[in-house]
Amino acid sequence: MSSEFTQIPPISSTKPLFTLTNPLVSFPGHSSPQLLKCQIKSQENFLFSLCESVTKTSLLALVSASLFFVDPALAFKGGGPYGAEVTRGQDLTGKDFSGKTLIKQDFKTSILRQANFKGAKLLGASFFDADLTGADLSDADLRSADFSLANVTKANLSNANLEGALATGNTSFRGSNITGADFTDVPLRDDQREYLCKVADGVNPTTGNATRDTLLCN
Repeated sequence: MSSEFTQIPPISSTKPLFTLTNPLVSFPGHSSPQLLKCQIKSQENFLFSLCESVTKTSLLALVSASLFFVDPALAFKGGGPYGAEVTRGQDLTGKDFSGKTLIKQDFKTSILRQANFKGAKLLGASFFDADLTGADLSDADLRSADFSLANVTKANLSNANLEGALATGNTSFRGSNITGADFTDVPLRDDQREYLCKVADGVNPTTGNATRDTLLCN
């Protein structure tokens, strides 16, 4: 019985099994157009994925860089736990915050001269070491706000509610209008309390408490 076997050519140790060329791929002994198309398509998909990855990386780098180079004119936008502005350590002289909800907003060390906070909700806001000279805080909700070391001279605090606010250190309210303000549970230095009692008047429209009573005036 005779059998015929297809002779397989020996694989050369010096000749690669297949050769990659750009954009075509050739296989010794195999020149199927369909195989070539599949290989080209595979290369195209790889190049597309590579370009897409590079594009995403470049975009991410651009966005990251933009966070460090902000136009100074837009510097007070983009932060704060509740408000829309970055308000810590800023010069916000004359800015209008009237009627805004700025609960726990951070105004630490900011310059807020003549700023308008009329009717604003500022529960728990921090004005630590801030300059509020001449600011309008009338009708504002300032419960538990921090005025430690703040300069609140010549400000308008009429009808403001400062229940539980902090006023430790060298906080000064000299020259301020406190008619109808509520200072319940506000820790004040003896000299500040004595001064405020001399000018205290009115009743807070929200709490119904007389300003002099909240200051524990004699």
